[in-house]
Amino acid sequence: MASVWIPATMQHLTGGEAVVQVPGRTVRELLTRLDERYPGLKAAIVQDDGRLRPGVAVAVDGYISNLGLFQPLDDGSDVQFVPAIGGG
Repeated sequence: MASVWIPATMQHLTGGEAVVQVPGRTVRELLTRLDERYPGLKAAIVQDDGRLRPGVAVAVDGYISNLGLFQPLDDGSDVQFVPAIGGG
């Protein structure tokens, strides 16, 4: 199973959990499983057209993935959804 690090801004959807364990062979599959357990989490990360929301990146094992939702996962991968931080 992958360890999924939930951003603080989304932890209200996981009952306050900061890290959850979820199976999945790709980031897309992992998100589907996450949403089954924590409804609304997928909608916070993915647009209606199935792409990552603007300003959200996915990091797998410490690296931002260019494959996005199609990034393959290994058993034991660390996955982080990184929201953009605004500033000026």
